[in-house]
Amino acid sequence: MKKALLVIDYTYDFVASDGKLTCGEPGQVLDEKIASLIEQFIADQEFIVFANDLHEENDSFHPETKLFPPHNIRGTKGRHLYGRVGEMYNLYKDKVLWLDKTRYSAFAGTNLFILLKERGIEEIHLVGVCTDICVLHTAVDAYNLGIPTVIYAHGVASFDAAGHEWALRHFEHTLGAKIVQ
Repeated sequence: MKKALLVIDYTYDFVASDGKLTCGEPGQVLDEKIASLIEQFIADQEFIVFANDLHEENDSFHPETKLFPPHNIRGTKGRHLYGRVGEMYNLYKDKVLWLDKTRYSAFAGTNLFILLKERGIEEIHLVGVCTDICVLHTAVDAYNLGIPTVIYAHGVASFDAAGHEWALRHFEHTLGAKIVQ
């Protein structure tokens, strides 16, 4: 079975202590787990996508403008991948895909579904942040597209602990996703 690893929003703004919309420590402790999964997927010659939030400075029309402080602005440090995950991206740039996204879901407004189909991907594996926002919306879209999904419980985090726990239950009990502990 061909698989794809989607590393969602593991950027400076979402993970670093001084990031603009950070998960902080819960996000930072994911670094080694996600890096290890990247190594595993590279060794198995599986598809890896780094799906990253992209916003334009002073975009008053984007719906998130009213919900969150400015984050992941084009051309800023906030869009850089965090920690060892960033190092892994730089090491394997020619074997992975960077995918800009402007909505919560990695599928919304992107060609991700087409890329997965072209490669014969039969299952996606999700890691990154935030569990109850971008990871959740990506998983919901995958469900609606009929793509079996695996979520790594120790590979996702949020700045909202209750939302994180709710999303893990929702993945399993409502979307039928497999949760790996």
